[in-house]
Amino acid sequence: MDDSTSPIEKQRSADALRRHLKTAKRLRTQANFDPTAARRRLYLREWQAGRLARSHANLLASPRFGQAAQFFISDLYGPKDFSSRDEEVERILPLLIKMLPASALHTVALAVELDALTEELDAAMVAELSRAGLIERIDDDAYAAAYRAVGCQAERQRQIVLIRETGEALDKLARKPLLTGLLKLMRRPAQLAGLGDLHEFLERGFNAFRAMGSAADFLTSIDRKERALLANLFSGAARPFVFCDAGS
Repeated sequence: MDDSTSPIEKQRSADALRRHLKTAKRLRTQANFDPTAARRRLYLREWQAGRLARSHANLLASPRFGQAAQFFISDLYGPKDFSSRDEEVERILPLLIKMLPASALHTVALAVELDALTEELDAAMVAELSRAGLIERIDDDAYAAAYRAVGCQAERQRQIVLIRETGEALDKLARKPLLTGLLKLMRRPAQLAGLGDLHEFLERGFNAFRAMGSAADFLTSIDRKERALLANLFSGAARPFVFCDAGS
């Protein structure tokens, strides 16, 4: 999607963004309704962040890909709570629709859709791990069993697709010098307007993807490993994470 996209396509991105913001907000409210629920969600997300760091250790250690890998783990697919960012987007959504180029609005919509889907899948995992009495001592076997019990294979596949699509959209944006320069100029005004989290998310993403040049190899590596892991987990492979931990 480029900035010549029709107003109809831009409106579709805006409508999708509204819908996914509402879903993410509802799921986070449910997950944090009491301290026990919030703690259980954190247990899962911390374990998953560690798994991601192991699975993609080669990217994290790479001089070329390290910054983008860290952004991927912390801002797109990790344990971070995106409540503040999404509240900022929701608060100024009419202005974003008016001011952002279509490509940037599409990128934000993809990121929030990924956030909402991850919240949904995590909620199901927390419920299953809690039912099994394993939420406070998650290991590879407990996670794999819960993953298969939850199912949602189509949703898991969609999650991987969204990771790649969001990365590809950021990669395209990072190649727009005028947009990158505008982000730098808007840093202080965004902070003063209470939009710091949204601005920092966009700027971190732009900087990470611009620094590595083409994102094709980076995104292919993530896509390949996450799809292989999904297949291993659903097939009941004895050691589903081993191929990832090798960092190949």
